[in-house]
Amino acid sequence: MNSSLPRRASSDRWSPRLLQDLANAPDLPSAADDLISHNVPVFPCVPGGKRPLTAHGFQDASTDPTLIGSWWDRWPEANIGVPTGAVSGVDVVDVDVHSAGTGFAYFEEARRAGLVNGWIWLVRTPSGGAHAYFPADGEQRSWQVPGKHIDFRGDGGYIIVAPSRVTTGDGVSRSYRQIAVARHHDPRSVDAASLKAFLDPPRPMQRPVDLPPVGARPDRLAAYVASRPEGGRNRSLFWAACRMAEEGHDFTTATSLLTEAACVAGRPEREARTTIESAYRTATRLGSTISARPTNTIEGVRL
Repeated sequence: MNSSLPRRASSDRWSPRLLQDLANAPDLPSAADDLISHNVPVFPCVPGGKRPLTAHGFQDASTDPTLIGSWWDRWPEANIGVPTGAVSGVDVVDVDVHSAGTGFAYFEEARRAGLVNGWIWLVRTPSGGAHAYFPADGEQRSWQVPGKHIDFRGDGGYIIVAPSRVTTGDGVSRSYRQIAVARHHDPRSVDAASLKAFLDPPRPMQRPVDLPPVGARPDRLAAYVASRPEGGRNRSLFWAACRMAEEGHDFTTATSLLTEAACVAGRPEREARTTIESAYRTATRLGSTISARPTNTIEGVRL
């Protein structure tokens, strides 16, 4: 990605004026110009498709008028790609429709739960699905929940924007077209982690084998983590961190002690810290209690 691109607030870029300009753009080069005039970086994709035409894809996205002009002079029918996330100021929830199913019912459930209500713009995709645009707030990585037919496009992703056209599986070329613009609510960012957890509830964590004695001291929990063989290290680290949270040990102490133990067992330091953070968030969410034995919170904890 062009590191010189300024990162302005979403409201300065994805304004009603831009959305109106895109809806009324007479052709793709004009739409690309509209986007960069609002400081939204773009890059060309194959006509009728989604594959980037530049060597580095969305990382080549730019707001340089000279470069953009040269691309669309060369490929006047090129579709318009926009990188999602902080660099463009927009995150997108992609509701898929294909032969395996549709994500609309799950999107509606998320809407009723208040998780996807702050969209800026709704766009119908060529397949019959939808893109819900949200103001980007910080950096949220892209993810997919294939079983629910919903993807999140944030940092590390990109979308094709209107008025681009894509040839779908039935051989028909259809355009991205506007469904609605936010007029009766204030746009707000989507909490991607909460949305993913709602769509894809974590499965129960399997109870580790060879548990240390109940009520183990931090040093004994650390020794337990350090001794774990490959295959059960992450689960055992998560369990031990939850135990420390339940016993009332502060996060800094747990991180210092258990990260070192996990590294001894062969876990990368960064991955170990992530697991410990997740354990403390889970223990806090489900309720931390001091108990003489592993509680139902931990034994049945969901990852």
